[in-house]
Amino acid sequence: MPILTYATLIAAIALEVVGTTCLQHSQQFTRPLPTILMGICYAGSFYFLSLVLRAMPLGIAYAIWSGLGIVLVSMIGLVIFGQKLDLPAVIGLSMIVAGVVIVNLFSASVTH
Repeated sequence: MPILTYATLIAAIALEVVGTTCLQHSQQFTRPLPTILMGICYAGSFYFLSLVLRAMPLGIAYAIWSGLGIVLVSMIGLVIFGQKLDLPAVIGLSMIVAGVVIVNLFSASVTH
């Protein structure tokens, strides 16, 4: 898998995470700037994800994109918004990370 594919996927994940953070800051779309930034970030995220699909199957790309997005947004919720994670949440998030690692290291499905 070319490094550019993974770099593009990282860009898609980063934009999705920033967009979701802006969603929280938008206060249910009542604050214009975070709402606009959210839309731009989500659009960019889907654009970059669509580029990744040229080289990676949809299911694998989406699993990595959503899995890492979930973990990163959870960490942002903890650090920035003070949202607590209990032990089952930490275990579940750890399992998501483990799943992403297993898919990338051992699955032949990662490439077309």
